[in-house]
Amino acid sequence: MKLSTLFRLEEDLNLDKNTLVILRWIAIIGQLTAINLVYFYLKLEFPILIAYLVVLSGLLTNLFLQFRIKSVLLKDLYASLFLIHDLIQLSLLLYLTGGISNPFSILMIIPAIVSSSFLSMGTTIILGILTLIFLFLLTIFHYPLPGIHDGLVAFPKLYLAGFFIAIIVGLVFLSYFGIRFAGESKRRSDAINKLQEVIAKEYELESLGGQAAAAAHSLGTPLATISVVSKELKKEIGDQKEYSKDIDLLISQTKRCGEILKQISKKQIIEDEFLNKTNLENLLDEIIITFKETSDKNILLKTENDQNKFYVDRSPELIYGLRNFIGNAIKFSKKTVEIILETNLKVVKIKINDDGPGFPDDIKEFLGQPYIRSKSKTVNSDAGTGLGTFLGKTLLERKSANLFFSKDSKLGGASVSISWNVSSLKSSV
Repeated sequence: MKLSTLFRLEEDLNLDKNTLVILRWIAIIGQLTAINLVYFYLKLEFPILIAYLVVLSGLLTNLFLQFRIKSVLLKDLYASLFLIHDLIQLSLLLYLTGGISNPFSILMIIPAIVSSSFLSMGTTIILGILTLIFLFLLTIFHYPLPGIHDGLVAFPKLYLAGFFIAIIVGLVFLSYFGIRFAGESKRRSDAINKLQEVIAKEYELESLGGQAAAAAHSLGTPLATISVVSKELKKEIGDQKEYSKDIDLLISQTKRCGEILKQISKKQIIEDEFLNKTNLENLLDEIIITFKETSDKNILLKTENDQNKFYVDRSPELIYGLRNFIGNAIKFSKKTVEIILETNLKVVKIKINDDGPGFPDDIKEFLGQPYIRSKSKTVNSDAGTGLGTFLGKTLLERKSANLFFSKDSKLGGASVSISWNVSSLKSSV
């Protein structure tokens, strides 16, 4: 891992200000309660005025954070400064009240845990090192634990050393857990955001296609009227050259507009109730055509046992999901991609096979999860992070699809099997 990534200050590394403010108010109230309870109720003596001043520093910084810092999200640097302050503050309170022998010393690990969940690994490492340094110093230097006098009660050095080690182990474990949990949560969040972007984009494209078709249909009639009127005017004008040239231009431009609209509505000229409907074979054909324009691979579409031709909705989920897996097959294939459509009265199945390297063994069980990368040398190291497969799988599953990944026995590459119950996929129209 590069230092530039370890100590990065990116926009996604931030901590919600309100979360930190609430945590710090809880800590301050807890500190004041413990100090007053021990000093006034339990009658245990320690430098209470100094303790109050230490707590006051935390109170003032939290008021500054709450009312002077306008940003809702705290960047890595600013959040770390407040957490370091909290670490120093707690260390001072522990120094005044027995050091590491104080049972509240376990709270020293909290700033590092908060950092591991929300901030960069570099910040977490810094806080972890500072925590270890302060704990070590508190083991050696501190005021005696309140209530322990004349050597009547003393903690063995071996006990203190064990307690010190236990805190370190807890710190490392919880920090590591926080880092992994935060990383997984962020990756999942990014994948979901990407998924939402894809759906929105597909809906936008479908909407534009429908609007184009509607515009072509609506403009057809006025253009036809203009064409008819122009031709009539030409007849009436006859040989008047000063006007006939303009009329000819009008007729030619009207014709050109008609041709443009024809091209726009080429694939959309269907009856209104079926505007967003198609059958799977036609949908697959449309997707394949878009890839054939940019790829020299041999893409074959076969239909087997095609017993039940029915209409499906042109949903963004279905279009993008199929396009994703077909695109992946084309990307990794050597020469050939085979798409097989099978339907019967109950089940419809689409198999996408290729003659590429197939799915690496080390990621087979994780296919469909975001941000996975194979270590196999047979696959290009830049093959991807699995986000595309995750998006395609998730979108198709939203359309009640079942997916199965395997090796194609015929072509030797990857095979993706997508199946639905006809009742769940069939359009209601």
